[in-house]
Amino acid sequence: MEELLFYAVLFLLLLGHTLLAGKMYRAVHGNSMLSIKQKNDWKLKALIFPAYYWFQYQKEVKQS
Repeated sequence: MEELLFYAVLFLLLLGHTLLAGKMYRAVHGNSMLSIKQKNDWKLKALIFPAYYWFQYQKEVKQS
């Protein structure tokens, strides 16, 4: 039973990670003020730690 609970929590974490990475990916792709290199950098960051870099990206967009 503990194993099932562990896998359920892991699945929810992966699902959240995927959804947030996809949201950030779409936001970065739609930003016409970024160069191709900047877009690729942000997209890579979104695949690693999307929650952390989402807030970093939002700060950068507001400053621009």
